[in-house]
Amino acid sequence: MKFVETRGNDGVRPPSVTFSEAILSPMSSFGGIYVPERLPELGERFLHDHRHSDYKSLARAVLSAFELDIDQFVVDRALELYDGFDDPAHPVPVVRVRDDLFVSELYHGPTRAFKDMALQPFGVVLSSLAESRGEQYLILAATSGDTGPATLETFKNRANVKVACLYPDGGTSDVQRLQMVTEDAANLKVIGIRGSFDDAQTALKTLLSSDAFRATLRDRHIHLSAANSVNFGRIIFQQIYHIHSYLELVRQGAIVIGDRVYLNVPSGNFGNALGGYYAMQMGLPVEKILISSNSNNVLTEFIRTGSYDLRDRNVIPTSSPAMDILKSSNVERVLYSLFGARRTRALMDELDRKRVYRLTDDELDLLQAVFAADYADDNEVDTYIRETFIGNGYLMDPHTATCLKAHASCRDKPLPAIVYSTAEWTKFSPTIAHALTGENDSHDIDALKSISATANTPIPPMIQALFDRPVVQAAVIDKQDIEREVLAFI
Repeated sequence: MKFVETRGNDGVRPPSVTFSEAILSPMSSFGGIYVPERLPELGERFLHDHRHSDYKSLARAVLSAFELDIDQFVVDRALELYDGFDDPAHPVPVVRVRDDLFVSELYHGPTRAFKDMALQPFGVVLSSLAESRGEQYLILAATSGDTGPATLETFKNRANVKVACLYPDGGTSDVQRLQMVTEDAANLKVIGIRGSFDDAQTALKTLLSSDAFRATLRDRHIHLSAANSVNFGRIIFQQIYHIHSYLELVRQGAIVIGDRVYLNVPSGNFGNALGGYYAMQMGLPVEKILISSNSNNVLTEFIRTGSYDLRDRNVIPTSSPAMDILKSSNVERVLYSLFGARRTRALMDELDRKRVYRLTDDELDLLQAVFAADYADDNEVDTYIRETFIGNGYLMDPHTATCLKAHASCRDKPLPAIVYSTAEWTKFSPTIAHALTGENDSHDIDALKSISATANTPIPPMIQALFDRPVVQAAVIDKQDIEREVLAFI
């Protein structure tokens, strides 16, 4: 399968590339990103064939349908990393919380967040490609809290790869920060920036698109790639768990193959939602995809009104910081799918120049045929966490809690919904402790102990151990100094 560019071709780059080329160099003409030239068709026959497949078997089948230019032994080695999750036989449990609400728990990997689902195998694939080519790669990552730890975990001590990870100083939880700043592998660099995640992501995309930066790297015989979901190597693994979660409902007797469901996804950088959108396009029976946001509700407004408006808006710090994002990169791939490359380029150019674009009425109709959206503020998040724990005995993180608002407001049919839980409760313990008991712990370790006692659940050992590890990555810089800091590292 070939991959093409969301904003069209500039006549300099090749008009299409292979999967390996797209993940090794993820930015394309006019600042765009890569998408599949076509999506494979995975209809009801595929679902019947894989009704009883384990996760790795399903993943192999989905990846095979894309006809990737990756050796099968590399794919198998990448998928073996799911064996390191809590339960190798069931790396993604799907838990019934209420009769019409199921939670797909994507956080049972080494960093306790859903980013492990894609980044664990992605690290093997990219580093294997680098080794096979005899090339050295610098991998850039920008994180709002979970991409960073997962990227560092998958690439640490891998040959032919160095990683520079940017995070907003003060914009992550203690646990997320400790997962990054205590990493001591020689091929990893963690950089705190004085700014927001949008600042970090803008810096990443600027460096990825900079001819001067690439030339400097070439002089040092280093190639450039990225671990953020601008890289389709992330997205291809994020489609699989949507199909798996649907089949889990079938196996649990909640639906039969062919029944439609809602997918309810915390917004973030839109990669999780995009994976569900592609699964839907490939044939998964989905009624709609519900996009759940916090008070940074740009996507809610976009899906409701067709206006993506960043004017006079700044990031609002919330209790669900992985969604403290205004410019979600993967919306661009949906624009391309619905409206084509020329219109996508025009819309993205307008966003860059004017900080706003607007869809036509017909375009908005197409968008709303697939998506609906709502948002929950911090007080509502607290209430959902507390009421779901008291009423259903289920403990959730604040990002997952935003989905309960959309579950109540966005479904127009009485169909079951799959909520995608993107992080374990341990990642945001002060928020959860406050929701459950009203306490205000300033440090994660105190809140972790409180929740563990209240909910009678253990603190996972990989989280507990963080508080005894020394900080070895202490850099915090102004955003204008990012390029200099990265070059000093390599």
